[in-house]
Amino acid sequence: MKLLYFAWLRERIGIGSEDVSPPEGVETVAALVDWLKTREPRYEHAFERTESIRVAIDQEQADFSASIIGAREVALFPPVTGG
Repeated sequence: MKLLYFAWLRERIGIGSEDVSPPEGVETVAALVDWLKTREPRYEHAFERTESIRVAIDQEQADFSASIIGAREVALFPPVTGG
């Protein structure tokens, strides 16, 4: 699946996107983020405050309990405000 990172997540991780194959058992957004945090310190730093992160699965807004099984794209981004 393709992961997309926006704003300060992209800055902390150092890339805007990547293709990953999460290990067996990683079936929700929360589990995906937990797995990413174990990969490298930059991911742990980026995801230290998950309450400040929003998610979209295949361009549909979702929450951390949402399933990623069969997802082609998961986007992670900070809250957006309008004006």
